[in-house]
Amino acid sequence: MDSNPALCAAIAHHITTSSQQRITFAEFMDMALYHPEHGYYSSDAVKIGFQGGDFFTSPNLCADFGELLAEQFLQMWQILGKPVPFSLVEMGAGQGLLALHILKYYQLHYPDFFTALEYIIVEKSPTLREEQQQRLQDLPVRWCSLEEIPPNAIAGCFFSNELVDAFPVHQFILEAGELQEIYVTTPQNLTPQPPSLLGKGESFSPLIGEGLGERSNFAFVEVIGEPSTPQLTEYLDSLGIDLTQSAYPDGYRSEINLAALNWLSIVADRLQRGYVLTIDYGYPASRYYNPRRSQGTLQCYYHHRFHNNPYTNIGRQDITAHVDFTALERWGEKCNLENIGFIQQGLFLMALGLGDRIAALSDQKQPLSQLLQRRDALHQLIDPTGLGGFGVLIQSKGLEKTETSQSLKGLTLPE
Repeated sequence: MDSNPALCAAIAHHITTSSQQRITFAEFMDMALYHPEHGYYSSDAVKIGFQGGDFFTSPNLCADFGELLAEQFLQMWQILGKPVPFSLVEMGAGQGLLALHILKYYQLHYPDFFTALEYIIVEKSPTLREEQQQRLQDLPVRWCSLEEIPPNAIAGCFFSNELVDAFPVHQFILEAGELQEIYVTTPQNLTPQPPSLLGKGESFSPLIGEGLGERSNFAFVEVIGEPSTPQLTEYLDSLGIDLTQSAYPDGYRSEINLAALNWLSIVADRLQRGYVLTIDYGYPASRYYNPRRSQGTLQCYYHHRFHNNPYTNIGRQDITAHVDFTALERWGEKCNLENIGFIQQGLFLMALGLGDRIAALSDQKQPLSQLLQRRDALHQLIDPTGLGGFGVLIQSKGLEKTETSQSLKGLTLPE
């Protein structure tokens, strides 16, 4: 265990100075990941890739993922009547590999579209933004925040790959049939008659990171209380999730991603005409809040190992939760986004031509080791138990009927 002492001190101070000497889990997760100086994504701790990384994403495997996405964006441009500029807004661009693969592909194969394209990256992490700028320094890319984009300014596509899963989530638990929120505090801030401590196995008793010393003041414990906002129950109500049903056991625990709704509101406001494409791991609401998934979906990634303890390696590990795609669909409708389609990544990429790329391997004259490595990478992109099982949600705004009637290639399933 290797927590960042400065970050733990900042979190503990935030708890101590809060009105009830506790913070929501969403606040804890936000600080752990995005604290301006010490958060995982704000410091040098964030590592992506196979060598020395905490996790890898589809662009780390091969350029094909970006090139096939590029084919879909090209068709979107054509459907919209080839506007100039056509803005591609990548939100959360990681190491910049996806942007590199997309832009190089256009530069080589579609110079007309490359000329018409405006590529914008929205990146919250200063460390990753610096890496992106170095990797993409010879390509026409600009960086800004979502807030810096004026309302109704974008004709094109907002897209993200494994972004929404890293938004801070509220955690809740059922106690005596009532929804209660999970808060984080320190042992020093517990009241004389403390709220019930939540045991999520032994690892969720009061925790002390080894890297902080055995007598650290920065152990964090979970307590429960009334929901911090009525939005939590409103969220579940909007999805038709009734936690009072007998099928939900006492102690049932899960997450609610209010930050994802706020993000989608901003995106929809900035989009004048075009698409929103979201790729991530997650489920429809009926699967997400299945009574049998009684401990939620929260996961932590540290050196390619995953576990469910967010109170260790604080500031040194990624913390994620699966995406509720039904919530994005329903909220999108409230933001004037039309649901175009939802599909698994494997099927999406096959529809865009990945199967042809696999078939073409037999005709390529390369060393056998390279062919096998490439074949394995392509198969990983469509593996239904891994990346291929990710969800791809496409929404639109401002399209004419003649435009919405044209099927997107990635959503066209083989007969």
